[in-house]
Parts: sequence; structure tokens; C-alpha cells
Amino acid sequence: MGRWLEHTVSSDINAPVEQVWAVWMDLEAMPRWMNWIESVKTLDDPSLTDWTLAAQGFRFHWQARISKQVEGQQLQWESIGGLPTKGAVRFYPESENRTAVKLSVTYELPRPLAPLMEPSILGGIVTRELQANLDRFRDLVESGYCVSS
Repeated sequence: MGRWLEHTVSSDINAPVEQVWAVWMDLEAMPRWMNWIESVKTLDDPSLTDWTLAAQGFRFHWQARISKQVEGQQLQWESIGGLPTKGAVRFYPESENRTAVKLSVTYELPRPLAPLMEPSILGGIVTRELQANLDRFRDLVESGYCVSS
């Protein structure tokens, strides 16, 4: 087995929780604000998605299942094939027009990469990238991005 790493980032967004939730749930649009995510496709079962990540010369593919969904509050997922990963995003309405978002992502560093990478260095890189992604998400929501129906 490889080594499991966990990262948590957060951001305050100047928008109501309903809007923040709607933009997040537009899963196929995630490559717009997640740099390392090349594609997300919703499968026939809407709780299943197909993901491709491309970063630093590596490409990983996996499918994920939504394991818990409470509208406007939280979304949890876990991979069911490919890169072992799981995570959660939580939404906290701070006022009528302000929402705090907390994202936690856990993944298993693939066995061939584990001896080559110092987890504390890799962890710092991934945490910074996740925070930058969440900041881009915040900017997208605050720009008035509308989800296509």
C-alpha cells in the first residue's frame, strides 16, 4: 500500500449558500477552476463521476461515488476505482450573502511514487494548489457565474 495524505483548505465567499452550492454541484465545470483536473464526467448513475487528473507529468484516472449529500450543507465522496481518494466539502452560511467553504481531500500516494516524494514537501504543494483552486472557485462564484440547466 501507498501512503495516505490529507489536506484541508477553506475560503469565505461573498454569495448565498444556495448559489455556492449550485456552482459546486456543476461537477463537470470543475476543470474551469481546478487546475489539475482535466475532466469530470457524470455517469448514467448521477452519484457516479469519472475523473482525470493531469499534473507534473503524471496522469491519474478514477471514478468516484457521492457517499453523502445534504443539499446546501455537505458533499462527501470516495473513489471506487483508480486513484484511491475521498473527501468532503462543507458549506457554512455565515450570513444571507456570505458562505464559508471547507474542503478536505484525502488520497493514497501511489506506491511507486511514495519513496520518491517527501510527504511534507508534496503535502505543501498539494495544499497550496487546493487553496488556489478554492480561491478560483470563490472568484468564479463572486463573478456571478450561472449554472446551465
